Amino acid sequence: MGKNKKALIKEMIRQLHKGADPNKIKEEFKDVLKDISPAEIAQIEEELIKEGMAPDEIRRLCEVHLALFRESLEQTKTIAPAGHPIHTLMEEHKIMLGFANELVLLAKEMKKAKDWAEVPGPMEHLNHIVKHFKDSEKHYLREENVLFPYLEKHGITQPPKIMWMEHDKIREIKKGLYLLLTTAKDTDFNDFVMKLTEVGVSLAEVLSSHFTKENNILFPTTLQVIEATEWEEIRQQFGEIGYCCFTPESAVTKEAVEVKVTKKVEVAGGLDLDTGVLRQKEIIAIFNSLPVDITFVDANDEVRYFNQTKDRIFVRTKAVLGRKVQQCHPQKSIHIVNQILEDFRNKKRDVAEFWISLQGRLVYIRYFPVWDNNGNYLGCIEVTQDVTDIKKLEGEKRLL
Repeated sequence: MGKNKKALIKEMIRQLHKGADPNKIKEEFKDVLKDISPAEIAQIEEELIKEGMAPDEIRRLCEVHLALFRESLEQTKTIAPAGHPIHTLMEEHKIMLGFANELVLLAKEMKKAKDWAEVPGPMEHLNHIVKHFKDSEKHYLREENVLFPYLEKHGITQPPKIMWMEHDKIREIKKGLYLLLTTAKDTDFNDFVMKLTEVGVSLAEVLSSHFTKENNILFPTTLQVIEATEWEEIRQQFGEIGYCCFTPESAVTKEAVEVKVTKKVEVAGGLDLDTGVLRQKEIIAIFNSLPVDITFVDANDEVRYFNQTKDRIFVRTKAVLGRKVQQCHPQKSIHIVNQILEDFRNKKRDVAEFWISLQGRLVYIRYFPVWDNNGNYLGCIEVTQDVTDIKKLEGEKRLL
């Protein structure tokens, strides 16, 4: 994109933010607008934020931007093939918007009733819709934890941030819907219907606006900047997070998406851990920084490792390394130790847990079997944690 064209588009957006009439802007800059692409819009918004425009201001006026560029975007609209991650996300958009519209219609239907006794069917339908909205969280997690990082690798950082802000806004509205449903029995029927109408309309409007931005700007941008060879990686990671209960099977059926083995990040002296590469000193520091005591016993029941946390609950010394774990317990409890290990080996249990009072503190002790990818038993890990203060937690803490 030429510098002159970019400068003109930036000037258009700045005028919009100052309150200029979008129709006048369209007419004044019609020659510039006719061939702009989604990627160019994303790039310009990115640069405006770097130049000092607040991300929240960009988000607030995204609708205006969209209206300004709509004709050009409709001409360049890209539809991904079935099975492509973008196709999956767009199919989920349609279904979620359908649920939001159902919610609005359901609230209108309930307005005709006089009291709770007349709405058992609608309430069952409402529970069905809420169940699907709760499961829709996987949709946003796939975008935030897979798609957005890939965009950032290609220099598109600000548009994902703006979309994430909108995800949080959607979550707040849904949270209000869930709370409304859980407190329904204690709420006056007419008040409930009024609040349900409000949250339904609000959710439908926000989802419609958000999905329009993603479908017409963010997703076409991803198709332009993310390499064809990266989409199989994205699809695999989408699968690791999981799909929504309403995601059509056809939307995740594999099509001709080019396959590429994920390139490992190389770190000098690092150990490849499948999900990343760490140096030995980093591994040691990480384990010692965990808020839990860890001891690993190998497949031969020998103590192989323990971390050294600042406030370790049970004493461990290097003298126990190589020692049979049975020798680390009093005689009266060896039969329990053996039972746990036998159950782990035979896959009869996947956790053994205990909690005890120790010097006025509540200590939670758990044992987990450790298996390799082929199902071979490697040993077990003991995790010990002081949960006294955790048990006292109430409400929420969202600020430092």
